[in-house]
Amino acid sequence: MSKKLLTYVGALTTGVVAAVVAVHTVTKYLVKFALDREPTSPQNMQKVTALMAGDKKGDPQIAEVVQAAEKLCQAPCETVEIESHDGLIMVGHWYPCPHAKRILIAMHGWRSSWCNDFGLIADFWHDNQCSVLFAEQRGQGNSDGEYMGFGLMERHDCQRWAHWAAARGENLPIYLCGVSMGASTVLMSASLSMPPDVHGIIADCGFTSPHDIWKHVANHNLHLSYGIVGTIASDLCKKRIQIGTNDYSTIFALKETNIPVLFVHGTADKFVPITMTYDNYEACRAPKHLFVVPGAGHAKSYLRDKEGYQKAVLDFWQTYDNPSVAK
Repeated sequence: MSKKLLTYVGALTTGVVAAVVAVHTVTKYLVKFALDREPTSPQNMQKVTALMAGDKKGDPQIAEVVQAAEKLCQAPCETVEIESHDGLIMVGHWYPCPHAKRILIAMHGWRSSWCNDFGLIADFWHDNQCSVLFAEQRGQGNSDGEYMGFGLMERHDCQRWAHWAAARGENLPIYLCGVSMGASTVLMSASLSMPPDVHGIIADCGFTSPHDIWKHVANHNLHLSYGIVGTIASDLCKKRIQIGTNDYSTIFALKETNIPVLFVHGTADKFVPITMTYDNYEACRAPKHLFVVPGAGHAKSYLRDKEGYQKAVLDFWQTYDNPSVAK
């Protein structure tokens, strides 16, 4: 082999190694940001979260969301705890309603909070005689855990909260409600053993699996190819939470459940594409209902069409509150 060819091969090898190292470094940072409790400064977290969500102009309705969140956070409640299947302490906030007709278990989204995701809809729930358990997802807020699990781990926490609610002995229908990652959480929990009091699931803009949402964000919002990135990401995820990004999904769960589901999604969602809700709806073998809001962005369906959203939920409750038709 000539000296010139050796130099060329050496340079090419060096370039390939550098590219692989760069891809691994970027992927490691993205996985860290996706799963770790505190991966970066609050300022950088806001910027990267907005970039990953495809939000380049900001949220013009943020003031309304913040005001509603503050109101919910200041309302009197009972702070409660359960122990997770892996020995962590999960924190929740119990808002009982006099003469309640049902119990809701509300699971918030990724890098969000119970106040932020449910502040706007909380009054509607209360006015319609719902006692609500607002859970704090693992790896976030006051709940234990160094990592978030994109529903892979949280589904077991949701199951524990459902049994906690049933054990109160109020004999009320229970509904599992979630937004974004919280929606994927309640959907993934659908195939687990649930108390018979669980009559339905309300899933607002849920993704199908960590693999699917990470691929979408990488390709469409970050403009990265997800080929080798996806393999590295799944391996890094498994090291953190002992399960890979594509080892479980809402699709798997919905094929094995008989719990009725109301799917909600906005057509202008840049973070979780509405096609994922269509995939979930198609896979669901239980009684299912679909409410689509034209023009609504991520987790903005209630803001965009409050009247339509409320009607869809009220119709769902009217159908499944009665134990004789719940399943």
